Amino acid sequence: MCYFLSIASPLTLSEIRSMLPSGLTADLAPSPQRAALMRLLPEARTVAHLLVGSCSCDLVRPRLSSTIEDEREHRGRYHRGKLTREAIIRELERHRRGPVPRPSPPLGWEPALTGFVVEHARNAGPTLYLLDFVPRDRAASASPVASIHRSAEAVRAGPSAWLIEGQPTIVT
Repeated sequence: MCYFLSIASPLTLSEIRSMLPSGLTADLAPSPQRAALMRLLPEARTVAHLLVGSCSCDLVRPRLSSTIEDEREHRGRYHRGKLTREAIIRELERHRRGPVPRPSPPLGWEPALTGFVVEHARNAGPTLYLLDFVPRDRAASASPVASIHRSAEAVRAGPSAWLIEGQPTIVT
């Protein structure tokens, strides 16, 4: 379990990737998630996860230098989810995967993500985003709640103003 930020876009995966800031990647989401999010945004051609390493955690909050402190929230969620010790270790290993030190834009991930979302809205039109804390293969496979709409101007205020965990958000 980690954070995963999904994007349902009218653009192709190649077009999305070409717009991403350095250090951010996009991989296709699992089929059940693609179907669920395309029902919420029928004009979407591509559903992908936006990743730094193997998850989207860096886009939600900066990593702490202490591994124990950095993973405290994850461990708490894993225990509340009643994951086995082996499953917790596997999930934490995935969270840790990626280059060290982790790439980070000069001003950090929050402004880089905001810039990408605003530019994407300008070029592609309405695009759906969904932030979930789940195993990657189960992200948004269930029917998500109804989406809300936010303008690119609202996105400029930063992720805390528009990116709500578990809430599909269409940015126009």
